[in-house]
Amino acid sequence: MSNRRSRQSSIDPRISDDQIIDLVTKLRQILPEIGQRRRSDKVSASKVLQETCNYIRNLNREVDNLSERLSQLLESIDEDSPEAAVIRSLLM
Repeated sequence: MSNRRSRQSSIDPRISDDQIIDLVTKLRQILPEIGQRRRSDKVSASKVLQETCNYIRNLNREVDNLSERLSQLLESIDEDSPEAAVIRSLLM
């Protein structure tokens, strides 16, 4: 029991300020809207997080739309065709 307690107390679930800064910097680099700005343009961490959420929502919408289009395409072609096999592999 004391072993378990000592292990739990040695693991700090909180994230450090430096880790947060590092993560926000990485998000800035990969977000299209923010990554295209000049280095001199300052963007707050909260703005980066909002843009990240919006970007993820948009990506999810795109995935849903593409899946729907692939499903429709699959319905319109012969089930046994090579094209159908490719589409099925994309949907999985």
